[in-house]
Amino acid sequence: MKNQIDLQRFEIRFSGLGGQGIITLGRVMGAGLALGHGYNVTQTQSYGPEARGGSSRCDLVISTERISFPKAENLDLLVALSQEACNTYYPYLKQGGVLVLESDLVAQPPTNHYLALPFTRMAKDKIGVPQAMNTIVLGALSRLLPFARQTVMRKSMEEALPAKIRAVNVKAFNLGFREARKHFGETPAAWEAMAAEAEKLEKKAKPAVQKKK
Repeated sequence: MKNQIDLQRFEIRFSGLGGQGIITLGRVMGAGLALGHGYNVTQTQSYGPEARGGSSRCDLVISTERISFPKAENLDLLVALSQEACNTYYPYLKQGGVLVLESDLVAQPPTNHYLALPFTRMAKDKIGVPQAMNTIVLGALSRLLPFARQTVMRKSMEEALPAKIRAVNVKAFNLGFREARKHFGETPAAWEAMAAEAEKLEKKAKPAVQKKK
């Protein structure tokens, strides 16, 4: 697909508690990257012993090439929405990988190098719907990941949701994107080459859009 960053293999793990919408978050992001961006994507998931309160995990492997091994074992990005998830999965984060935390629920980060937002509190206080927390995370990651385009990810989310809850989730997505832009700072060092490639592709695409007009 044109305007696509070349990815040899990129591994993401979403982790937290049952009831936080971890599996839905992974499914929506995976669909957006596969159908909207044209990447090859595999998804694997696991649940704890309980639907709510137990552990939950969803992994994505993303590549421009065919994916020969679908399991994530050397993470480029770990999203940990609980202390237990952070403790359990941090050892799988590769050197230079990025750790994103739920700042209210992960009181003891295993490193000083991480990005964090109070996703749950934002969903309650700013959206008024605690269940929209995972959509705020999706919006934040759409800002953070150099190969994810905001408009494509938001459209994928809208298509995956029932009409009656689309508006509130669009609001949540946009909030996450804005807050990540404000608080996450510069592109992580390990992803700077991807960010530079994304910028080049965006510049190439602009004249084509202007010509059509």
